Amino acid sequence: MTESPRVLVADDQALVRTGFRMILAADGITVVGEATTGVEAVAEVRRTRPDVVLMDIRMPEMDGLAATRRILTGAPGEPCVIILTTFDLDRYVYAALAAGASGFLLKDVTPEHLVAAVRTVRAGDALLAPVITRRLVERYALRDTGAERLHRDLSALTPRELEVLRLLAGGLSNAELAGRLHLAEATVKTHIARILAKLDLRDRVQAVVLAYETGLVKPGAS
Repeated sequence: MTESPRVLVADDQALVRTGFRMILAADGITVVGEATTGVEAVAEVRRTRPDVVLMDIRMPEMDGLAATRRILTGAPGEPCVIILTTFDLDRYVYAALAAGASGFLLKDVTPEHLVAAVRTVRAGDALLAPVITRRLVERYALRDTGAERLHRDLSALTPRELEVLRLLAGGLSNAELAGRLHLAEATVKTHIARILAKLDLRDRVQAVVLAYETGLVKPGAS
């Protein structure tokens, strides 16, 4: 049986932290720590070594975006970060995704969705559907000069891998990619895994962001 995720909740609202702790505990997920500021979040990650961090964007001392950047330094054993926000398509969410976050949730998320989200990123999958990430990128990529940019050389990819990445950025699921390219779904998964490995990317979210920021796909393209 897969080990239950260990979670850190970073939010300056006690009610949010308590609610999330109760929801996760009811599903057998352990909350190993809480933080009320970005500074505390960074310290608690180092102390507790969680698998997943639920990170609020707006916190005192250091915001969730800066804390996410500090946490996701590329060191072995880094956790997955899920950004919490009260606004759909918040401009800061895009910057957090570019910095390495695995997805985002609205704070009014249902208990079932919260639990599923934690388990999804713990399993190594991106929380966002690529089509949602595409909306974020198209809206903010060319305007948000404060975002943490992804710099990768696409020359390492084969023509087929470039094609897969381009379609992935268009919001296609694995099944849709397989149908479009006349490949088995398992083959598509292999291509995606190789793309992530060659470009040193965490997940599909970063792959979509990268496709836009390198110009492989243009905002507004079909």
